[in-house]
Amino acid sequence: MSRPWCGGDRKPLEERLWTAEFICAVVVNSLTMVVFYLLMTTMALYAIHRFAASDSLAGLASSMFVIGALASRFTAAQLINSMGPRRILIGALFLFIAMSLACIIAVNLPLLLAVRLTHGIGFGLANTAVTTIAQSLIPQRRRGEGTGYFSLSVPFAAALGPLLGLALIERWGYAVLFWAAVAVSGAAFVASLLLPERPASRGLESRGPSWRRFVDPDALPVATVMVAIGVVNSAMITFAHPFTESAGLGAHAGAFFGVNALGVLTCRLFVGAVQDRFGDNWVMYPAVLFYAAGLAMLSQAHSVQELLLAALAIGLGFGTVMPTVQTAAVRLAQPPNVGLAVATFYLMLDLGAGMGPVVLGGLVTGWDFRVMYLALCGLIVATGGHYYIVHGRYAGKGRPLL
Repeated sequence: MSRPWCGGDRKPLEERLWTAEFICAVVVNSLTMVVFYLLMTTMALYAIHRFAASDSLAGLASSMFVIGALASRFTAAQLINSMGPRRILIGALFLFIAMSLACIIAVNLPLLLAVRLTHGIGFGLANTAVTTIAQSLIPQRRRGEGTGYFSLSVPFAAALGPLLGLALIERWGYAVLFWAAVAVSGAAFVASLLLPERPASRGLESRGPSWRRFVDPDALPVATVMVAIGVVNSAMITFAHPFTESAGLGAHAGAFFGVNALGVLTCRLFVGAVQDRFGDNWVMYPAVLFYAAGLAMLSQAHSVQELLLAALAIGLGFGTVMPTVQTAAVRLAQPPNVGLAVATFYLMLDLGAGMGPVVLGGLVTGWDFRVMYLALCGLIVATGGHYYIVHGRYAGKGRPLL
């Protein structure tokens, strides 16, 4: 019996994971994520240096990208269903190149903010499209494993992007930084041309409330877990460096991010196979424990050893939760709605990432960084309970899936 377009007509046991097309999708995603981190970690500083922006406006120069990405999630699935994911990916990456170039010629702060917003829209569309293509190439019975490998682009980009961005600024300045973003975006565009064409899919007929056009009702319950994950991850990106400075450990901020990325990388090499073999709960609950323990340790860290141990535990937790929830969301969706399920997943993640700095900034102002990270520990514990209610209790009792 033939399967839908997301999977092809081959028998599941005969399907290979590491096809040329899947490798190409991994490359495209990795390159776009490098640009994301390359500019996200330097844009606030650029706004201050170039336009003498205040701290709040400088922060807006970074967050406008996230706002654009969040806005694009509402229409990404509809565009993918009507035009096909490859066409959307190619168009979005062309926009990605144009906006990277536009950063060079933005002559004032309002124009820069508009460029960052549009850049974020391009990123959101490209990210959703390439993830949809990748999910269509992963054999059903290797869904967790394939998703884990595909999402390795995040720790790769998180380690390379900030390091490359700061090095380029220090040696050659911001113009070269933006040209580097253009070059990396161009490489992603070229790689996207090698991806296979997939027919557009109308998706399932949406009945009931209009919100079903923007989120997949089957994937939504488990995807809501990512709101909390987005909040916590935004705390790592935004506040980890200031926290290490306040704790007298600022010289080790780079090591913190490096060890964190190592934790993410390590777990993604094997947790997907465990998820495919035994089910979602076998990887999700230990991940929640590692995540919460890491945040608790970070809130009490006073030495380099404690800081790095916390970074490792947080990396293991985040690195497991993200692909686990994405895999569960895609498995729950009907085959024609894979693109909508992917968009729903990222919509929830972006929503949390957008709220995080605002809410957490108030905690830091009212108390301090340690209280904030302790509160986030409690949030992750609560998220584990939320996961059980919306998905965990239905996800089986741990019997093998194969």
